[in-house]
Amino acid sequence: MRIMLVGDVVGRAGRRAFRKITPQLRAERKIDVVIANGENAAGGKGITRKALDELYAGGADVVTSGNHVWDKKDIFAFVDDEPFLVRPANYPEGTPGCGYCIFPFKAASIAVLNLSGRSFMPALDCPFQKADEMLAEVEGCADIVVLDFHAETTSEKLAMGHYLDGRADIVVGTHTHVQTADAQILPGGTAYITDLGMVGPHDSILGVRKDIVIQKFRTGMPVRFEMAEGPAEYAAVIVDVDPAHASMTKIERVFMREEN
Repeated sequence: MRIMLVGDVVGRAGRRAFRKITPQLRAERKIDVVIANGENAAGGKGITRKALDELYAGGADVVTSGNHVWDKKDIFAFVDDEPFLVRPANYPEGTPGCGYCIFPFKAASIAVLNLSGRSFMPALDCPFQKADEMLAEVEGCADIVVLDFHAETTSEKLAMGHYLDGRADIVVGTHTHVQTADAQILPGGTAYITDLGMVGPHDSILGVRKDIVIQKFRTGMPVRFEMAEGPAEYAAVIVDVDPAHASMTKIERVFMREEN
């Protein structure tokens, strides 16, 4: 089995690149399942019905999210009806939506978990304790366990990877929009990368117009972020899975640029 995990899809340019490139990769690389982070898909912050439908149409099987999941208020109209849209599980009890899903693929079931970090992020329940709870909950229900850990610091994401090494099959970080160069199989067998990167405008700063971000850093004054345009970059990892032995045999980084 081959699973592709795609970094934060950012704005209109990201959705366009996702729709264009994902089907090509699915065909060329024989991808079985695609998991994409969609929390920035609508205007760079949040998810709308239209944005979610575009991700599904482009080839996403499961869509994860993060700290911007509630930024577009119309999500409350559909989040409880989408079995394969997940939000961070460490929001307080009673929060709409679900923190994990079970995606069936042929004879295997894939549990996709979502957690938010706490370093330089909104204060939520402990992601490490919540990870233990979710692993216990999906035990016996899933052949493969995947975690999208949406967090700011490399240290917190590395800590989660090693904490779950040998207990989760795949742990990937999202949120920082810059792909890290540490894709690896950890000692206990878990496929890991600190950050997947993004699918968004390449000539930008994390998907935002460069001049606006530079102005904010230079002046310290509030600015209104606007999404950059132009060709997008596409960042992801592909993990080869031996479902018969529940082992990850290979993790490979993908980084492409959309043609003009």
